[in-house]
Amino acid sequence: MKIYTRRGDGGETDLFGGERVAKDAGRVEAYGAVDELNSFLGAAIAASRQEDLCQASQQIQGQLFDLGAHLATPDAAHREKYSVPAPGEAEVAALETLIDRLEGELPALETFVLPGGTPAAAAYHQARTVCRRAERAAVALARGEDVDPLALRYLNRLSDLLFVAARVENRRAGRADVPWSARSRPPGSSR
Repeated sequence: MKIYTRRGDGGETDLFGGERVAKDAGRVEAYGAVDELNSFLGAAIAASRQEDLCQASQQIQGQLFDLGAHLATPDAAHREKYSVPAPGEAEVAALETLIDRLEGELPALETFVLPGGTPAAAAYHQARTVCRRAERAAVALARGEDVDPLALRYLNRLSDLLFVAARVENRRAGRADVPWSARSRPPGSSR
């Protein structure tokens, strides 16, 4: 099977179930952002040396693939027929449990922190911002189409986990988070 089909050359793509839509349709935007998030999470894994974070992140990558398939399947009957999963309560709870465990290693936050630190921490911060974009795309889609509310909760909680993972990467490497403050703006800049 060839990787190219030429079917998308006119700016349309197939959803699972056969419906053709524009490549900039809200549903395509949502599952595309989830796919992009999955790639950024892969970069974070590649940069990390933390076995527990890598293992959890790889499990999340599988869940993101499932979520993308779920978002690419607008017809609930097709989702049921082909067992296209969406994140459930168990996956959301697992994210919360992991967040709680990892936060136990961290000092309390007293201010916003600037993204960065180690390469792995920076990669987790990048994944977090892409996760927020995927969440915004899914929320926009849910305004007019069927989107499982647990998918929105999952993305919201995942962005929290990615933020905590970035902080843990820095902490374990002995790097302090860089706090944001009004003083961190260059002289003469305005808000």
